[in-house]
Amino acid sequence: MGKNFIFNNFNSRINLKEKNKLSHYLKKIKKGNGPKFFESFKKNYKYSYNNKFIQKYKKFKNINIIGMGGSSLGAKAIYSFLNNKIKKKVSFLENLNTKKEKKTKRLNIIISKSGNTLETIVNFNTSFDKNDKNIFITENKNNYLKQLANKLKSDVIEHKNFIGGRFAVLSEVGMLPSQLMGLNESKFKKFNSLIIKKDFLDKLIKNVLCIYEYNKQKKFNSVILNYDADSENLFKWYQQLVSESLGKNSKGIFPIISSMPKDNHSVLQLYLSGFKSNFYTFFIVDEKSSKILNPKFLIDKFNFLKDKKVFDIINSQRIATENIFKYKKIPYRSFYIKKRNEETLGELFCFFTLEVILLSHLLKLNPLDQPEVELVKKETFKILKD
Repeated sequence: MGKNFIFNNFNSRINLKEKNKLSHYLKKIKKGNGPKFFESFKKNYKYSYNNKFIQKYKKFKNINIIGMGGSSLGAKAIYSFLNNKIKKKVSFLENLNTKKEKKTKRLNIIISKSGNTLETIVNFNTSFDKNDKNIFITENKNNYLKQLANKLKSDVIEHKNFIGGRFAVLSEVGMLPSQLMGLNESKFKKFNSLIIKKDFLDKLIKNVLCIYEYNKQKKFNSVILNYDADSENLFKWYQQLVSESLGKNSKGIFPIISSMPKDNHSVLQLYLSGFKSNFYTFFIVDEKSSKILNPKFLIDKFNFLKDKKVFDIINSQRIATENIFKYKKIPYRSFYIKKRNEETLGELFCFFTLEVILLSHLLKLNPLDQPEVELVKKETFKILKD
């Protein structure tokens, strides 16, 4: 698999005919004949900005990212997962907030592909301060945000029209914020090396075929058993990727994020002995700097915890739960993350995006649209205008 994580696949049989179908489609993607947004996953992708632009804004210690869905989830996943490497304060305005915030001089990055996203417009409007600097990322069209940027004499970065929001994490949408956080953009770009690795592709294909088989068995709930708090936003990014790409035509997969080991004491009973429409993902990150327990307070039967790190306990609970899942023949896969860095995230972004695109191919769905979402937008504007 990728060198930065260990992946244990689902233990299910696969259909050879469907395997060949996916292998053929992956060859098309490798040759550049798949969805065009994969161009942004490659090392030679040309951004709508240059290093001089990054230097212009690098001094800002406080950054606001204002966007909805894919306009903010990717950058937020990066910020949370790599917070130990980031020395700046980054805030995300991604839901409507009616409370007034204390204003400090900061850099606002306002992101909307269409340039007309209602919540993004409202959040920028209510948080605006004349002392702020603003960067707008939007399509090269005469939309609202483009007009507003011109009025404020702010910089505008082009959001390429062939890249949808939920597939934009390795484009300007995710990489510009990452670079301004002080991260190395080039280290995220793992697509070129992964797409030619037989081991990676074989495991990816088996993974997709197992999920597809569970889907046919009416196992629609994909429960992520997340043992790393700093990865919660990674799975919120994944949640949107799966839901908007596959949730159509009465088909789809419902990604549910479960915080472990906390949820051992609330929903584990259901996972182990409830209805059988779930399949599971175990996810943990090796924390080498985890806190060590204080031996002074480890008395009597808890002496065995002496010299143990908190991570040792979390990982033991993860292994124990996996063992019980295996015993009860509950379908699961697991990710053990060895390093918390840009390369790891780049590998995971590639794996999960390819997973969704291959699933859409088997399910005969268009992964790039979300037509029903537009219904709510139109209805909202109708109510506000009445």
